[in-house]
Amino acid sequence: MVFSDLLFIFVFLPLFALTYLLGAWLDKIRNNRAETEGEKLNRRLIWRNIALVIFSLIFYSWGEPIYVFLMLISVCINYVCGLGIEKSRHSKPWLIVGVALDLGILGTFKYLGLFAETLSGIGIPVSDPGIALPIGISFYIFQSISYLVDVYRKESPAQHNYLDLLLYISMFPQLIAGPIVRYGTIAEEINHRRVDSGDVAQGSYRFFIGLAKKVIFANILGEIATQLLGGDLTDLSTAGAWVGIAAFSLQIYFDFSGYSDMAIGLGRSVGFHFPENFRHPYTCTSMTDFWRKWHISLGSFFRDYVYIPIGGNRRHQALNIMVVWMLTGFWHGASWNFLFWGLYFGVIITIEKYTLLKWRVPRVLLHLYCLPLLLISWAMFYFEDFGRMQQFYHAMFGMGASQGIPMSVESAVMDNLWLWVFAIILCMPVREKIARFADRIAIKMGERGEIALQACRAVISIAIIITSVALLVGATNNAFIYTRF
Repeated sequence: MVFSDLLFIFVFLPLFALTYLLGAWLDKIRNNRAETEGEKLNRRLIWRNIALVIFSLIFYSWGEPIYVFLMLISVCINYVCGLGIEKSRHSKPWLIVGVALDLGILGTFKYLGLFAETLSGIGIPVSDPGIALPIGISFYIFQSISYLVDVYRKESPAQHNYLDLLLYISMFPQLIAGPIVRYGTIAEEINHRRVDSGDVAQGSYRFFIGLAKKVIFANILGEIATQLLGGDLTDLSTAGAWVGIAAFSLQIYFDFSGYSDMAIGLGRSVGFHFPENFRHPYTCTSMTDFWRKWHISLGSFFRDYVYIPIGGNRRHQALNIMVVWMLTGFWHGASWNFLFWGLYFGVIITIEKYTLLKWRVPRVLLHLYCLPLLLISWAMFYFEDFGRMQQFYHAMFGMGASQGIPMSVESAVMDNLWLWVFAIILCMPVREKIARFADRIAIKMGERGEIALQACRAVISIAIIITSVALLVGATNNAFIYTRF
């Protein structure tokens, strides 16, 4: 089940909302009774949290129920290790054991097949274990690791209630594709969050914005990319290569940022404030700047838990950058193309540290420098087969069998011209500027302005729902790209 599925929108979400409201009512009765009897309660949201955990487990188990047990075991390991870190005089062994087990789970279920295939390819007979990849395992394992490290550093207290830790790890809004939420960010909100009508309205609107990004933009751009890049590449033209990878570049942005918007919106609607994960990365002026704006939660994870601990900028900076980017690439998938993709960025960012970032270069030129390099990089991400990747690069740089602009490429652009135009515009902070302007006008107008603003958002949301439903009926290309990581 995914956020852009009609079953999720019209069945799962309404049932969850009703159950959550029931939980809120039961919590209110419980708290009122305790106050009447003079008792003091530390857990004020028990029924709401139970509802959220139950629906999170249902959401995760929808396609592969067996892997719910893996997640429950993982949470149990981190629960025990977190308490061990907090209570033991020798906390480091607990940290090492917990992180080792987390990485062991990730390595077994995500990378064991790749290593078996690689060893077999060099003549060492190793059978493929045939283990399927659990959805979202990279995200919840990284959250588990951040929890243990933060408890060890005494930046967050250990969670003493298994259900609350399970809620943090399994929360369905950000479970399968992030953002990677650190425990300290929402620890207080697990049992002491407040939600008003403004939170629900803002969260719902953010969800619909993300839905539009996914269904109206990412899905259609994905079809264009598949049309140009998914078939035989021997006859791919140079124009087709550039248009196809441009479509994929826009697709992956709207797909992943759309998911993040939906996750942040759902979290806001139930009182959680997740961190922003994108800040218009295609407006970047360097590769370093790009990765400050793309998948921000992953970048901050590697910065705080890998880059700085191994030396950061203090010593062996170039080596540290390459280590981080090797891991970043490998995190994205159990295929060697992702490792090369990460190293590609590592090399460029290392060079930038000693050259470009120290020079005074006009922002326009810096932006023009970034875009071709980004398009080249996304081909490494798109093609897991190195043979097909080589064919693509031959075509991209004018060495393919076909030249000129074929009718299929012209059609991919001209038949979807509105899509390209609006996609490019929405990669820039246009919507945010319009939203801030509208907020200022609403504040000046007072109550009438706020009502008018909410009415406009409601109209936009309804238009998005109608358009999305029309596009989703019979759709075959609706999976989020990052759920496979």
